[in-house]
Amino acid sequence: MLVVEGLTCRFGAKTAVDNASFAIAPGAFVGVIGRSGAGKSTMLRMINRLAEPTSGRILFDGVDVTALRGRELRQWRARSAMIFQQFNLVGRLDVLTNVLMGRLAEMPQWRSLTQMWPEEDRALAMSALEQFDMASMAAQRADQLSGGQQQRVAIARALVQQPDIILADEPIASLDPRNTRIVMDALLRINKHFGITVMCNLHSLDLARTYCDRLIGMSAGRVVFDGAPAALTEHIARELYDLEADEVMGTMPGHVPAGVRIPEFGTAAVA
Repeated sequence: MLVVEGLTCRFGAKTAVDNASFAIAPGAFVGVIGRSGAGKSTMLRMINRLAEPTSGRILFDGVDVTALRGRELRQWRARSAMIFQQFNLVGRLDVLTNVLMGRLAEMPQWRSLTQMWPEEDRALAMSALEQFDMASMAAQRADQLSGGQQQRVAIARALVQQPDIILADEPIASLDPRNTRIVMDALLRINKHFGITVMCNLHSLDLARTYCDRLIGMSAGRVVFDGAPAALTEHIARELYDLEADEVMGTMPGHVPAGVRIPEFGTAAVA
């Protein structure tokens, strides 16, 4: 169980997140929605501890995440895997090595410096790539891939961390519609097949209502909506997005159980 209590983050005079509180049960697929600058990215970065809270607490299974330091903090960042809008791959390295970077928290420092990856980690990374139809590109440089392919590699890297929760910060913002669907399907499969909690920042209400079983709406740093997608009325959406409402609302279809088939994984499985 992830519990956020009164979480606040200020940068000088600007309050990016203002007294946010919520709890997320294991196995949920939660969409964090709101207009640009609402505090969505800062919220996820605080949960992963890439950004420091000004006040408040983050608890996971009773452990105070905001108090973690050193090795315990590194272990938490492995358990709460981040997926970024700009992929954060090392372009000059091959795809397999980029995925193996997700195992660094489990390796002694001397191994990480020499990149002497254990065979079981290599097998785990190849298995993850197979899930996303990327195994054939394992030896290819990451900077030679398309945007959608790079994001699938980033998701495979997150998966080999064997996380309890995946924090996806606008993972489809720079992708075309086809790759948007591929990436969102990949996150949905991870959530449903492995039971990994997914917390995903999304700008599009259309996508949020299609894939998520719960939505947290943010405006000016505050949580102003928290509930099922069906409870997000057009009136609430317009309050959340203001002038951007027509751009992001789309057709506002029903969420996954109403009609989106969860694509199956391949025969390989990530332990």
